[in-house]
Amino acid sequence: MVVTIPIAFFEPSTGQIREQPFFTLMWAAIAGIIIIVLYSSYKERKERQAANAKRRSRK
Repeated sequence: MVVTIPIAFFEPSTGQIREQPFFTLMWAAIAGIIIIVLYSSYKERKERQAANAKRRSRK
């Protein structure tokens, strides 16, 4: 995902800066990163809730 952002601005085969960058590619990469971060935090929160519920039920 992070590699995609520079590819939007540089031509991978020559290394030259593109005259017209691929903004859709850049925004898609940023959106993908955001989705991954949101999903991982959601998953972590659900695991923490389950662990807390299990810990409370032991008392």
